[in-house]
Amino acid sequence: MSSTRTLVSPLTLSRPRGKAAYWTVFTGVVLLFALAFLFPVYWMVTGAMKSPDEVVRTPPTLVPDHWHLSGYTDAWDLMQLPTHLWNTVVQAAGAWLLQLVLCTAAAYSLSRLRPVFGRVILGGILATLMVPAQALVVPKYLTVADLPLIHTSLLNDPLGIWLPAVANAFNLYLLKRFFDQIPRDVLEAAEIDGAGRLRTLWSIVLPMSRPVLGVVSIFALVAVWQDFLWPLMVFSDTDKQPISVALVQLSQNIPLTVLVAAMVIASIPMVAMFLVFQRHIIAGISAGSTKG
Repeated sequence: MSSTRTLVSPLTLSRPRGKAAYWTVFTGVVLLFALAFLFPVYWMVTGAMKSPDEVVRTPPTLVPDHWHLSGYTDAWDLMQLPTHLWNTVVQAAGAWLLQLVLCTAAAYSLSRLRPVFGRVILGGILATLMVPAQALVVPKYLTVADLPLIHTSLLNDPLGIWLPAVANAFNLYLLKRFFDQIPRDVLEAAEIDGAGRLRTLWSIVLPMSRPVLGVVSIFALVAVWQDFLWPLMVFSDTDKQPISVALVQLSQNIPLTVLVAAMVIASIPMVAMFLVFQRHIIAGISAGSTKG
């Protein structure tokens, strides 16, 4: 039976002094990393509760002298956060739904249906990953401004965000690689039971793919939520702009505390979304696992 070599030997951990030293170092490292990640969040949340003079004071104060919640209420009203948050939710949800449906269908086709010239198509899709995103901005804008064949403009329309987001080569490849690893025996058993291609995808493949679907969902939502340049070009109407653009457009002549409070409010949905999807990923790993 092979023994596992670790930084601290089991003999040292069996001694009271070694065990105490181990847990002291372990606790210190965990607290250090927690402080490094949580302190910026604390600094941003409490910064919005300071007065405008205190937030720019040198040296800065760790704890506000006087706690003010007016920064959050002013940000909610002055910067029209409900409108812009709703715009962001609509744009992100539509892009996520279309991307999940179309990328899943395309990945399943390339992985299991094996179409003619499938490898060539996959190679062309992956080749787009080598093109810088900035180089695609102008062609995308010209396409959205005058949609080919039907000659319709998608500017100031959520479709201008949804349709370009669907063409995500990375998420498509991520889904295809996961579908490639699904045991062939499972799919053959479904075929013997009379399930067609679509039924196999819906009843067998998708339940087993919940982990990767959760990861793709996080990537899709975060990409739309934090994007700035493309929504700025698509939405010239201020009332239709997402929160990422509105924070910059409306930041002029706004107190710093109000702007910081608006950033805190804008980050809450993303944090909540990540926590929710993290739970589903862990549940999907156990639910979608297969035994050899």
